[in-house]
Amino acid sequence: MPYRAPVADITFCLDHVVGFDRVQSSDQFAEATSDTVQAILTEAGRICEEVLAPLNRVGDQMPARLENGVVRTSPGFAEGYRALAEAGFMAISGDPDYGGLGLPHTVATAVNEMIGGACLSLELNPLMTQGQIEALEHHASDDIKELYLPKLTSGEWCGTMNLTEPQAGSDVGALTSKAVPNGDGTYAVTGQKIYISWGDNDFTDNVVHLVLARLPDAPAGTKGISLFLVPRNLPDEAGNPGVANSLKVVSLEHKMGLHGSPTCVMQYDGATGWLVGEEQGGMAAMFTMMNNARLGVAVQGVSIADAAYQHALGYALDRKQGRTDGETGTIVDHADVRRMLMEMKAETFAARALSLDLAVALDLAKLGDAEAEARAAFLTPIAKAYGTEMGIKVANMGIQVHGGMGYIEETGAAQYARDVRVAAIYEGTNGIQAMDLVGRKLMDGGAAAFALLDEIAETENAVLAPMVKALRKTTEDVLKLEMSDRFGGAVPYLMAFARVLGAYYHLKAATSGDRTRDALAQFYVTRLLPEAHAMMVQARCGGTGLYDLSPDELAA
Repeated sequence: MPYRAPVADITFCLDHVVGFDRVQSSDQFAEATSDTVQAILTEAGRICEEVLAPLNRVGDQMPARLENGVVRTSPGFAEGYRALAEAGFMAISGDPDYGGLGLPHTVATAVNEMIGGACLSLELNPLMTQGQIEALEHHASDDIKELYLPKLTSGEWCGTMNLTEPQAGSDVGALTSKAVPNGDGTYAVTGQKIYISWGDNDFTDNVVHLVLARLPDAPAGTKGISLFLVPRNLPDEAGNPGVANSLKVVSLEHKMGLHGSPTCVMQYDGATGWLVGEEQGGMAAMFTMMNNARLGVAVQGVSIADAAYQHALGYALDRKQGRTDGETGTIVDHADVRRMLMEMKAETFAARALSLDLAVALDLAKLGDAEAEARAAFLTPIAKAYGTEMGIKVANMGIQVHGGMGYIEETGAAQYARDVRVAAIYEGTNGIQAMDLVGRKLMDGGAAAFALLDEIAETENAVLAPMVKALRKTTEDVLKLEMSDRFGGAVPYLMAFARVLGAYYHLKAATSGDRTRDALAQFYVTRLLPEAHAMMVQARCGGTGLYDLSPDELAA
């Protein structure tokens, strides 16, 4: 089954589930009318189906490669990138003063979902650029904005972020890259960075890197980190790419998936860079980009879930195997296959609704809504972890629906599982997301969590109500735990909250009167929501039993 952009499903969520009309009714986003948004989604869907989807297998089978120090991208990727850039999809929510469309982040999120579903390897490129645009809009000097933002917005240039080093993964504060003032307002940046998505390409005029490094005499840890803009080619007096900077791609990682996306080891040898934001304010500036990326990665999980579901459904509707009592004579009539397809569809809807709910909250926060800002902060780790875990789960189920053919690469089912697996790792592992949820996000005494539970309780559903009550009690219990014990039960707590939110979204969808939505809601509430009970039990256990075996006993 060819990829079908889920324009109708996304539109339904915007109209009936996440309250996007609250954003549209504001003066700032008055141009985001329903007709305008529908036109954008329709055009994005067309490009995804006709231009990008055919590139998905190409990128997997003909990966990006490093040739004489230059990254050569997969066939067709340049044309796919150009189609996105010409349509204005690099900066849908970017500042119009620099060429952006100035539309809500929710619209960009919806478009990114379809791009990722069509070709996730290519989608990573504009996702990185969008995050860099937002970071520069908030933290860069006017001179940097005027030179770089129009080029990034148009897609002439693209952006990356450089955090990780061989000895500094999740512990960013352990990085050792250095930046020394040159005396002319620029800095000489030296160090090695790893896992840099789209660190180079052969289809944009320039690649702009945001690099975390330390100034001389900076304190240890994250407080001593600054952020620098380091372009591949130094702009000349006219603002065009000039001489090559002192940086290079050392190698490309050989990855499990996302073969069309070059993941680079970058070496900086006194490369010329410019400070972004304040000295030693690098983490604050980079977090602007990272928070953007965390929603983006949540959406990647939704993207793959939807694509894998479509792929599995197409196979199930065509494959004849065994005796069935159904009307099609294919495996879709088998009860267990139908169970998997229903679960895949229900999980995908819940994850999509959660990501769009977060996007709407971010837009409302941008309008000055303090409650929406607190909601967005609380939802971010949940959306990132749940969206990516469901992407992995649904892709894995897609292989199972295919049976033995799912294990054969030619069917394409396995690629979805390989491509999405990293989403639970990068932009903060899902364990770190859960620790953030029970740590920083509960520092308000649970105010944001309880406000969300109060909202869900208004649903007054006979099945959901006791679950909301139990989650409220679990939250109160978690708040009483020492932080180490909170961390021990953090992941199940996050997933319990996600389960309850998923039921909430499904039940809201069911009120539309659509029989399909009602049936899907009943499936989710009956078969998936009960899992939250077990998750809450684990959350209350905290760290009990986790350290009962010594390292030697674990190895015995």
